[in-house]
Amino acid sequence: MTSRDVAKLAGVSQATVSRLISSPSKLAPSTMAKVRAAMEELGYVPHLGAQSMKTRRSNTVGVVVAELTNPFYSEVLDQLSRELDRAGLRVVIWNAGGGSHVDALKAISEHAVDGVIFTTATEDSLELRAAIEKGSPIVLINRSVEGLECDQVTSDNVSGGVTVADYLVRHGRQRVAFIGGTENAKTSRDRAQGFLGRMAELGHPVPEHCRFTGNFDHGLSAQIMERVLARGDSPEAVFCANDFMAFGVLDALRRAGRTSCDCWVIGYDDVDMAAWASFSLTTVRQPSRAMASAGVRLLVERLKSPSAPARRVDFPSELIVRGSSELAPA
Repeated sequence: MTSRDVAKLAGVSQATVSRLISSPSKLAPSTMAKVRAAMEELGYVPHLGAQSMKTRRSNTVGVVVAELTNPFYSEVLDQLSRELDRAGLRVVIWNAGGGSHVDALKAISEHAVDGVIFTTATEDSLELRAAIEKGSPIVLINRSVEGLECDQVTSDNVSGGVTVADYLVRHGRQRVAFIGGTENAKTSRDRAQGFLGRMAELGHPVPEHCRFTGNFDHGLSAQIMERVLARGDSPEAVFCANDFMAFGVLDALRRAGRTSCDCWVIGYDDVDMAAWASFSLTTVRQPSRAMASAGVRLLVERLKSPSAPARRVDFPSELIVRGSSELAPA
């Protein structure tokens, strides 16, 4: 069976059948349904390899993620997959660990993928800079790297940190600790800048011995909190640069028999698990699913217009108050 047979049965042109394979979003739903019904009746399967050789397009997009144990990345990946599927694009996933992001960039140069979406990126990646300088279609989500001329989607991380500081001081929580992510991630540095800078402005600077690096890791953050509690100078509140670390801090507090009245815990991201009753985490919300949708839109537009100027989309942040910062009874 050929596309000509499908077109004849569906009552459309052969070009319409080709369009369903390459750009389904351009077809009316009724036309799409007729063509797909004809394909199914005839048992027609497109030869994607031949199509790729003809158009030099694979209709495949690479997505680079960090640890999928972090629910934030799972939620972003879920939304990315849905949006890319709607755009008629397939997905190949690379885990950022072990240098696999280099493999993703190599795949672009070999035309194995049409573009790559990075949900994690560091400023010290020379390979990423080189690929962008060559004009490779790349979009960064949840990361921004200064000096890179590529499409980027992020939230206002500095403002989010400022909001947390204002909230804590307003409610009398002045002796606080901060657990940041990896030092080469701009998102973590921006959250630290907003929070630590605002605490100092309000007259309650966070001392060095209350600043920690949790590497966005649940277990490490729990260990940090256990060491803090063992010192005997437990803070009144702990702000973590993401929810995954905040969950670790909450677990450490529970094992020590502490409650939210003793020590408030605030995270960042507002993943779905943050609203679970077992965590009830106060956190700064960044709209992960809206960010993922914006990233797919930017990449699709980039593939259509490779020479267009790079764009940046910034989403606002919002503090969501839950039980982990429960006010002590009068």
